[in-house]
Amino acid sequence: MRSVLVLVVCFVLLAVLGPLFAPYDPSAINIPKRLQPPGGEWLLGTDALGRDIFSRLLHGARWSLGLAFVVSVIGLVVGTSVGLIAAIGGKFADWITMRTTDSFLAFPELVAAIVIAGFLGAGTGSLIFALSVTGWMRYARVARGIGLSLKTRDYVIQAKLAGLSNVSIARWHYLPSLIPSLTVVWTGMFARAILGISSLGFLGFGVQPPLSEWGAMLLDARIHMRSTPLQMIWPGLAVLISVLAINLTGDALRDSLAKDNAK
Repeated sequence: MRSVLVLVVCFVLLAVLGPLFAPYDPSAINIPKRLQPPGGEWLLGTDALGRDIFSRLLHGARWSLGLAFVVSVIGLVVGTSVGLIAAIGGKFADWITMRTTDSFLAFPELVAAIVIAGFLGAGTGSLIFALSVTGWMRYARVARGIGLSLKTRDYVIQAKLAGLSNVSIARWHYLPSLIPSLTVVWTGMFARAILGISSLGFLGFGVQPPLSEWGAMLLDARIHMRSTPLQMIWPGLAVLISVLAINLTGDALRDSLAKDNAK
């Protein structure tokens, strides 16, 4: 657990501070130095335009991880709000919100995000909107399930009898109980957001040139995949390791919560 958390912290620091350690301008074109192999002056080599791949990876972390964090937090806020409305709003509110949630779940998340991003056009704003619209449903289900189990607790009933509003009850009695489970869900959705951003970037719907992002780097490298496969391997490894580290963190948190509940 501790080693996994250290790895996640390293990725967070990479997203925040990584660009400060980039040896070159990630957008600087240097045609005479195009497609250089790793080593020497170029730690991971250069791409088809002579740009330093290592520098682009460091700058790309800010976009890939930073946008994934924004998307996952938006989904957390929206989904938790919807789930709490379903749990404490009465039968009609529960029916409306859950049927809406089921309607969104009927479509594969990535396919729906691609359709939305394609309709809105390429760009960072449409990328965030597309992934946020398709990434809140799991939070809603978890929040609703836990909220319904809390409705019959003595302290919740006493709060209602004391005249507290539903908003106050949700804030002081529901949210503290939701935080552990939603944190586990959030780690998984954070990893899915990284994959979603990289996928949309690879399809050309994400961060636009000359900005570097891991999925966009894969898109740029695909033409030279056979002659210089390392161009695709480096950003692919960045996505793989970050997603794996975050998922392992989520598994460790889930196991820790299970042990605490068993005591």
